[in-house]
Amino acid sequence: MDKKFDVVALGEILIDFTYFKKNEQGISLFAQNPGGAPANVLVQAQRLGLKTAFIGKIGNDINGLFLKKTLQDENIDTKGLVIDDSYPTTLAFVDIAPDGERSFSFIREFGADVMLKKEEVETSLLSNAKIFHTGSLSLTNEPARSATYEAVKAAKQFGAIISYDPNYRKNLWQDVKVAKEYMKSILKYCDIIKLSEDELELLTDKTDIKSAASHLLDLGIKIVAITLSKEGSIAFTKEGSINASAFDCRAIDTTGAGDSFWGAFLYSLIKTEKQPSEVSLEELYGFLKFSNAASSLCVRKNGAIPALPYLSEVREILKD
Repeated sequence: MDKKFDVVALGEILIDFTYFKKNEQGISLFAQNPGGAPANVLVQAQRLGLKTAFIGKIGNDINGLFLKKTLQDENIDTKGLVIDDSYPTTLAFVDIAPDGERSFSFIREFGADVMLKKEEVETSLLSNAKIFHTGSLSLTNEPARSATYEAVKAAKQFGAIISYDPNYRKNLWQDVKVAKEYMKSILKYCDIIKLSEDELELLTDKTDIKSAASHLLDLGIKIVAITLSKEGSIAFTKEGSINASAFDCRAIDTTGAGDSFWGAFLYSLIKTEKQPSEVSLEELYGFLKFSNAASSLCVRKNGAIPALPYLSEVREILKD
């Protein structure tokens, strides 16, 4: 059967209050930026031309309603977005270092995204997804943890490609041991995965990239994509590995860069109309180059969703 959505994602959607400047009294000002890794991935995929839908929970407050409008303005289906009167929308405060790197402080205890229940997950979206994407932040607490497991298993049964971004945030977990346990629990369902070098070591306990990637491939994952910051990216399959250089640019804010990369990667996969196991290394190089281009555009602007590029912008930079 034809599936309505190219990508359906489940997980956190929140406000990134990002440091902007100091006012004349020397008081820090923060910009209200829509964010949350799964939502960022969807916006990037949608801006490149895919059809997407989001599953998650927001509070019935000004921040939550702003986030819903943001998704709707991007033409992302919000049938699976639950609005809850009992819990506030999750917030994150983001400080930006001179090199564009971020540090996060979350206000998330009893935040709406954590309170998504498995019975609130819109099953019709899962059955209509070519790719189902999730991260690890929805695994930090119940009831969202159980909702994530149920959604992943259901999407797998419906024949969706399962996409996973571990997206480790140390201060949202009880400790590293607990984080490893639950972050690894999704791997057995995974078809494709995107990680940083730190996350790769965390999930495999291996410092060598090739050995770590081989470990993940042995678990049944078909494509392992690793972002290497200024060094670009590398991807592994059973066929071998391929890497693509980064695009030279000055980073202003790296928030959402990995999500931009992965949204562009999912776009590239969908456009081939292939299963992950069918993708050649030559095609994979094209995926990485396209994704590197998208993420390089993202870091040149402030914020996550506001900075995500459109297809015409990515194509333009690829001409250079």
